[in-house]
Amino acid sequence: MAAAQGAGGGSAGPAGPPASAPGHGSGSAAVAVWEWQDEFGRWRPYRGSVCSYIEQVIQASQQKGRRSGSGLVSSIPLGHADPALAPYVIDIPSLTQFRQDTGTMRAVRRHVFPGDSAAGQGIVWEWQNDEGGWSPYEMNVCVFLEQARATNHQRVDLGPLGYNYEVDFVAQVQTNKSTRFRRSVQRRLDAPYPVTTSTTPLHTGVGCSCQQCWPNSGTGPITTRYRHSTNSPNSAAAHQVPGRTASVSSSNVGFVPYNKPALTGARSTPRLNAQNTLVLAQSGSLSAALAASNGVSAQALPVKMSKSSRVSQALAATPTEPESVVKKYLEELKGAPADEDCMICMEKLSSPSGYSDSCHSSSIRLEAVGRLRNCQHSFHMLCMLAMYSNGNKDGSLQCPSCKTIYGEKTGTQPKGKMEISTFPQSLPGHKDCGTIRIVYHISRGIQGPEHPNPGMPYTARGFPRYCYLPDNEKGRKVLELLKVAWKRRLIFTVGTSNTTGESNTVVWNEIHHKTEMDSNLSGHGYPDPNYLDNVLAELAAQGVTEDCLGQ
Repeated sequence: MAAAQGAGGGSAGPAGPPASAPGHGSGSAAVAVWEWQDEFGRWRPYRGSVCSYIEQVIQASQQKGRRSGSGLVSSIPLGHADPALAPYVIDIPSLTQFRQDTGTMRAVRRHVFPGDSAAGQGIVWEWQNDEGGWSPYEMNVCVFLEQARATNHQRVDLGPLGYNYEVDFVAQVQTNKSTRFRRSVQRRLDAPYPVTTSTTPLHTGVGCSCQQCWPNSGTGPITTRYRHSTNSPNSAAAHQVPGRTASVSSSNVGFVPYNKPALTGARSTPRLNAQNTLVLAQSGSLSAALAASNGVSAQALPVKMSKSSRVSQALAATPTEPESVVKKYLEELKGAPADEDCMICMEKLSSPSGYSDSCHSSSIRLEAVGRLRNCQHSFHMLCMLAMYSNGNKDGSLQCPSCKTIYGEKTGTQPKGKMEISTFPQSLPGHKDCGTIRIVYHISRGIQGPEHPNPGMPYTARGFPRYCYLPDNEKGRKVLELLKVAWKRRLIFTVGTSNTTGESNTVVWNEIHHKTEMDSNLSGHGYPDPNYLDNVLAELAAQGVTEDCLGQ
């Protein structure tokens, strides 16, 4: 990364947004910036080279359409622009980024900025995250910061843009106005964003509440049922407020800052003693690490797990040959619905699969359409084959539309250790109980055949990672399900970090954890009245439900 560059002397920061709002510049050429929305509602810009590729594909499609009368390109695989983005496809009609191996969908948007702005010059402003890497600000914030720097401001207040921060150009720091916590910032020169002559939206019409329309201020609905089948993003999107990761003792003895209070009621499951830490090894074995404090022995928590887990049984019994898995869960249709699209390739089901050039099979025809046996959603069978082959190949399939899982889903989490302990201090919003602490340990290693680059090293930044749950009935239920998810290798994976951009590293895998105790300014802490219900839904989306307990 290029070093941060400070600004010259001047007055304090401007009181409002830049004079030229994004997308409404002067007579200079305009540039297009594509961004995707993360789970906290923050918009994160793709790099200039990726945006250039997206614009080139759309422009070529428009030119072809004018010649032949065909419609706009429906999907753009981002791996052609950046190999690190190989699992991702942008669906243009719904303005959605689709991850093929997990089925995760995120909103995307296209904004136009003046050519003489930060975007046109390839200037990106970034803040330092908890892992020591650099995360970019939204592009409108980058434009705002660059304009303030160019006019010799020493400080700027990001409040007008919805952020509770001040940025000091001289000290090169971002300060949270509430907590006064500071982070480094830097100004980096990257590839300029692509010049465009089109400043109009990609599609227009009457807005609805689908994922296509909600984040894009009134764009028209798509007629197929698949494009309306996913959950819409939260309309009250949280702002980017990076915070510190809570840090407590990393020893195997539970951290006890205060005397343990008396229990006020019966518990449905045994309560972990504050001096009792459980260690759940990646292999699936569970052992209790007992410690003694003031001469009092801690009681072990009994956990029943068979030596031959359901995971290993499923892998042994389920056929994992790609064609066999696809044919097991999809029933081939004799006639394809004429007015429906395949959600994976976004081509009509009545046309051949859009993956016919990149995925080949001796037993599945290019135009074959199959219906999943339980949820009844239909796709090109070759598209399902491509999706399965690009994933973990564990014998399970997940419907890209409704997320129904067929078989038992396992992940690609590297080997590690999961530790569990409790202490009596309460979490904000859960004053009637103590706290469960989970510590994940994963070390760097070599990628296996299930990982993106077999044989190459992977890094493990930020470990051990500390996570927190309320020690109440619902919190303990989440804990038990997280144990199952850990055994199935679903909590982490090897991929590209959303916060640092580093590839071949251990990253979270769609099951959110609270890594802070006493502040939710970053979205990673408490209070959060919806967190336990949300994480239960995320676990269920991975096939981890109450039915798994006791197996």
